[in-house]
Amino acid sequence: MTGEPPLAAGNAINPIVTLALEGNVAVIFVDSPPVNALSAQVREGLSEALRQAIADEGSRAVLIICAGRTFIAGADISEFGKPRLGPSLTDLQALIEAAPKPVIAAIHGTALGGGLELALACHYRIAVASAKVGQPEVKLGIPPGAGGTQRLTRLLGPERALEMIAFGEPPAADKARDWGILDALMQDGGLREGAIAFARQVMDKRPLPRLRDLTDKVEAARGQPGIFETFRKTHARKFRGFLAPEACIQAIEAAVNLPFDEGMAVERRLFQELVNGPQAAAQRYAFFAERQVWKIPGLPEGGATLPIHKVGIVGAGTMGGGIAMNFANAGIPVTLLEARQDALDRGLGVIRRNYESSAGKGRITAEAMSQRIGRLSGTLDIADLAECDLVIEAVFEDMDIKQDVFRQLDPIAKPGAILATNTSYLDVNAIASVTSRPDHVLGLHFFSPANVMRLLEVVRGVKTAESVLATAMQLARRIGKIAVLVGVCDGFVGNRMLAQRQREANRLVLGGAMPWDVDRVLTGFGFPMGPFAMADLAGLDIGWSPQTSRGETVKDVLCEQGRRGQKTGAGFYDYDENRKALPSAVTERIVIDLRARNGQTARGVSDDEIFERCIYPMINEGAKILEEGIALRASDIDVVWLNGYGWPLYRGGPMYYADAIGPGAVLARMRNFEESHGADFEPAKLLERLVAEGRGFTDAGPTP
Repeated sequence: MTGEPPLAAGNAINPIVTLALEGNVAVIFVDSPPVNALSAQVREGLSEALRQAIADEGSRAVLIICAGRTFIAGADISEFGKPRLGPSLTDLQALIEAAPKPVIAAIHGTALGGGLELALACHYRIAVASAKVGQPEVKLGIPPGAGGTQRLTRLLGPERALEMIAFGEPPAADKARDWGILDALMQDGGLREGAIAFARQVMDKRPLPRLRDLTDKVEAARGQPGIFETFRKTHARKFRGFLAPEACIQAIEAAVNLPFDEGMAVERRLFQELVNGPQAAAQRYAFFAERQVWKIPGLPEGGATLPIHKVGIVGAGTMGGGIAMNFANAGIPVTLLEARQDALDRGLGVIRRNYESSAGKGRITAEAMSQRIGRLSGTLDIADLAECDLVIEAVFEDMDIKQDVFRQLDPIAKPGAILATNTSYLDVNAIASVTSRPDHVLGLHFFSPANVMRLLEVVRGVKTAESVLATAMQLARRIGKIAVLVGVCDGFVGNRMLAQRQREANRLVLGGAMPWDVDRVLTGFGFPMGPFAMADLAGLDIGWSPQTSRGETVKDVLCEQGRRGQKTGAGFYDYDENRKALPSAVTERIVIDLRARNGQTARGVSDDEIFERCIYPMINEGAKILEEGIALRASDIDVVWLNGYGWPLYRGGPMYYADAIGPGAVLARMRNFEESHGADFEPAKLLERLVAEGRGFTDAGPTP
């Protein structure tokens, strides 16, 4: 649906709100690109239009409808933290609920946050079948602030309201209708006519329905605190560290236990406590950073792209299979190439089981499962990739092997086809150099599991054509990824910074900490796992060879003893039958022996030292990445870490966090560590310059 055009020439309330009379239906039309956000001007226009429509004796119903691609998508986030101008959203809601004639919200696109809160104050809500409605404020670090918790709880009951508001995921339109959020669904493209017809059907119905007056579902839940305690316990791990989910729960509790106006006061207090706090600021920053990441200087949005109708993938292992699922999910046929039939059968079998598991859990329908599996085919003959528009190499992380694959692909792939490597560390330019088409080669670094993780590092080679980059970015959107453009260097952005943390984590262990001390500090900061627990999960034998191992590191000795991580029941940690990690006496003895062998004397290592030595070198490396132009913006680095490495969302990302604590604090500690621990802590020139200029990373702008 492209949007809803004006119904008729009418009275311009202000430049973005128009009021017209369609027979006996007053139509309020909002046209405030790009998403009709509830700015002061929109609120002022709506308020005046509502007053005029209510006063107009010729109108018997009022319809609110919007232009463009969406209904009112939500609040104007840019106004958060600033003095309010004009009427508030709650003023508008009060005007609607007090109206003596029905007010109907006609929704297309999305009605999220404040957009849905406005619609919930209307007496009726109708939508096209493609619309989405929801209260996603929790993703911005706040609870709803204009009655979302109070009206939805009265409409849906607390259990469903908790799921919808504390997670912030919008239900599909048909589900929203079945739940009662929407009163009717219209065909896409038929909202205008359908809305006017609906308004005429309900214009004489009395009393006018108001969600604030509903009591049956909240009365039924009163005196049942277990509803909320069970919800808290069930989702404690997911909510760990976040303030907004608990605020949502408390506001919904108030909806159950208090009269409407008192519940509104509780919701507003909780909103005000968080809206200007550090978590909300960090989550708003992340919201805008994810939108900024698509803007690439010199690469016009909507520029020419290459057609991608069929994809080939070299390697049907864990990564290749996961990558294939992304394209099959998006409706793009995929051919998987393997060297041996057993490997191909195994890879296709894993994909099938993944889809069967999703269907069994109700995440996709059986029909969708069959369609997706039907888009996948396997081959042992590289010639079968000749008609692919994009071929992605996903083989072992070895330069010789990858170059050999590209040498074979180059004469087979059709002219204009894009060749991509899924390397996570290696030089994309060196890989491109063995082909006759380096302008059509780039890196597409998917993160494991590739069918789940949102992040995609798009690696620009020195000769990569603009059309190829534009195609990769557009394709990332098509397969549901968030793409970050990065340059060529060892490890690109994410893994290059991760190497700094891993180096210091290992040194801290040999210096006096234990692996579980390091993990505890970093999970306390908000990471879902520490580096040693993560290594156990991935498998300690990744990158380890028994032929070359010399027992020089804790990891070497663990692997030599058969402790390969969770899959063997022991690694840095011991694991019980439920895979619960327990500090290991075996690991502790290995650490102590290695210290003695290296002539190192253990000393007390504070939590502050663990944190600063793991995190500050990452920030410093991020500064070097910006200096070198490997990343366009500090916010791009933050998007990588938020989406690929478990950086806690409520802390905004490593570069944002550096600004929050002050780049000067980071620089001072890096200089201290450089003096005591050596050149690995040498401060980046950009860090020094920003401190001297009194600026931060996130206001430094793109690096030329």
